[in-house]
Amino acid sequence: MEKRRLGSSDLLITPIGFGAWALGGGGWAFGWGIQDDQESIQAIHRALDLGINWIDTAAVYGLGHSEEVVARAVQGMANKPYIFTKCERRWDETGRVYGSLKRESVLKEIEDSLRRLQVETIDLYQVHWPDPDEDIEEGWSTLAELQQQGKVRWIGVSNFNVQQMQRAQAIAPITSLQPPYSAIRRDIENDILPYCHQQTIGVIVYSPMQSGLLTGTMTPERVASLPADDWRRGNRNFQEPRLSRNLKLADVMGEIGRRHGKTTAEVAIAWTLRHPAVTGAIVGARRPDQVDGFIHAADFTLTDGDLAQIDAFLRDNP
Repeated sequence: MEKRRLGSSDLLITPIGFGAWALGGGGWAFGWGIQDDQESIQAIHRALDLGINWIDTAAVYGLGHSEEVVARAVQGMANKPYIFTKCERRWDETGRVYGSLKRESVLKEIEDSLRRLQVETIDLYQVHWPDPDEDIEEGWSTLAELQQQGKVRWIGVSNFNVQQMQRAQAIAPITSLQPPYSAIRRDIENDILPYCHQQTIGVIVYSPMQSGLLTGTMTPERVASLPADDWRRGNRNFQEPRLSRNLKLADVMGEIGRRHGKTTAEVAIAWTLRHPAVTGAIVGARRPDQVDGFIHAADFTLTDGDLAQIDAFLRDNP
């Protein structure tokens, strides 16, 4: 699998990274329902066996549990993948999630993540959300301090707009941005992706399959049967009239995939990777077989005709 340099760092990453959000399990505000840890570990192993060389997680996923599962999965490996994680999303004793970018908060978070991940250095440490906005400078200065101390190799941001990135860059360079991006959610194309491309900020997009809607396996019946603690139940893209429109887009991608011997998911991921500003896509999997269903997106290029077909649907179905 080819590798791409992430921003101006020395990290050479595969076009697809393994996303560990769902591996945190259920029982928290943005969970995906109950998840079997052994299946999570098997999914990670399958991804690494097929060439993926980075895992993206966050402290808040499963309120620390995702990081612990990732640590178990890579324990004892001679050649460990890059591990990316995030700070800023905190939680209290009741499980209520809140944002904090205060220096002391970030310093506690890094120690907790290092302990859960069982590593001495984190390859990429990211601010999860610019929240609270007024504390961006304090939080980013702290990440720069952690980089100088060697506790993290590179530092990045997630969900920042251009103005917020500019504020951070006045303090220390940004290695990467992690934004949401899919054929359903394209707003970053207007100014964020051009800015990152100009500034040599790597971009690792999340939700390229829009949380399962563009996998080719989602149906109205499956949406209706999502667990009560699955965060997608309250998301507008999973509700009418958006749901029907999104599933029709998946059908278009499925048709394109069949022409090339690829899955709907691989078409959806390849669509995000086509953009010159995008370095890689974070793709989650809860079982090993799900990895098999998207892995070939890494070396799949959509034709001009394929892109025109998707563009036509998006234009006619805004």
